[in-house]
Amino acid sequence: MNDYHYWRSIPSRWNDNDSYGHLNNVVHYEMVDSTVNTWLVEKASFDPRGPRIGMCVESRCVYKAEASFPDVIRVGLRIGKLGTSSVRYELGLFRDHDDVLIAEAEFTHVFVDRVTRRPTPIEGRTRAAMEAMLA
Repeated sequence: MNDYHYWRSIPSRWNDNDSYGHLNNVVHYEMVDSTVNTWLVEKASFDPRGPRIGMCVESRCVYKAEASFPDVIRVGLRIGKLGTSSVRYELGLFRDHDDVLIAEAEFTHVFVDRVTRRPTPIEGRTRAAMEAMLA
């Protein structure tokens, strides 16, 4: 758990459970996406309405244990790889009450010009924040 540099707690919701009684797999991806984008806005000075946007080009999730409502999920975030215009985020999802790892995820953004959709370099405060988060 100490390998992650940013943490966010996300309470599960009643409707997050599926018919098997645990968090549906799409919920894990929602938590990953929300954690990455919250970090970008709060800590990396990223403006999602600006001229540059992050496009998800790859994601994966390995499920390790179950969670269900009313569990609170702690999501840890770090940067696994930083390129010129791309970044691979690595995340761990843990049940808050017992710190059990429920999933490990990766999420890759390529930053592109909002209009042309062509890759654009990650620069300035956003890049500095990402460098500080490298695993």
